[in-house]
Amino acid sequence: MSTHADHVAGAARPSPVRIWLLAARLRTLPVGLAPVLVGGALAQHQDAFRALPFLAALLGALFIQVGANLSNDYSDARRGADADDRLGPLRVTAGGLVPPRQVLVAIWVSFGAAVLCGAYLIAEVGWPILAIGVASIVAGVLYTGGPRPYGYDGLGEPFAFTFFGPVAVAGTHYAVVESFDATAVLLGVPVGLLAAAVLVVNNVRDIDTDRRAGKRTLAVRLGRPATRGVYAGAIVAAYVGTVVLGIADGDLSPWTALVLVSAPLAVRLVTTVRTRVDGPGLNAALAGTGQLELAFCVLLSAAILLG
Repeated sequence: MSTHADHVAGAARPSPVRIWLLAARLRTLPVGLAPVLVGGALAQHQDAFRALPFLAALLGALFIQVGANLSNDYSDARRGADADDRLGPLRVTAGGLVPPRQVLVAIWVSFGAAVLCGAYLIAEVGWPILAIGVASIVAGVLYTGGPRPYGYDGLGEPFAFTFFGPVAVAGTHYAVVESFDATAVLLGVPVGLLAAAVLVVNNVRDIDTDRRAGKRTLAVRLGRPATRGVYAGAIVAAYVGTVVLGIADGDLSPWTALVLVSAPLAVRLVTTVRTRVDGPGLNAALAGTGQLELAFCVLLSAAILLG
């Protein structure tokens, strides 16, 4: 049987820059960026925006995202979960593009850079940022790492919702404003739903290979048709919840309906996920869902500022 390494050896080897861009999974980075934009916009709306803490929160979130992606690549390769017939993009550890020890070093460098950003924020706004940062890093590592990876037990989506939704939006807002805000937590709900939707697409795509590898993801547990429904439901709930929040929350305004500008993209993605089973189609839907989240959050941030 051929292996990832055999396929790589038989084809032109990517450049070192291309290899590390593959490892970082740039298509997923909107998941880390989007909630920071929303938290910062709320701070600006409240006339409490500070540029340096916002920048530190942004960089910290992106470094945590990259570190989590590298950790996932490394852990899945060690557990044999990245099989030769997987439909997703080539993974650098399982594909033999980067030795596992180098991937481990990159994980530590990424999380170390996040810690430096966190240290600055701790000095600026206090120790609650430490708890948020440590919890986020631990969640990223234990997704596929550790003795009982929660991503293998169908809990990936709830964790993605929590840490890339309410925790990230409220944490960014706290880093900039130095106080917790219920509106920031509520704004994190639609953001988290879209972050979870990104992972849902990933797991729908990998449902067959994950099942064979013993990964009990939400898609494996529910089956493809029901998981497609979860994806559509998360997207619809994000839009409906945002519009309702803009009407009901006194700190916001009906301008939140501006997010509906991105609805045509959402409709196309829901249709793709519902009808496609091929790797290229679902890989495009995965990237598109990340782009949808970023567009949604840019529009939501603009709506917050306009309100």
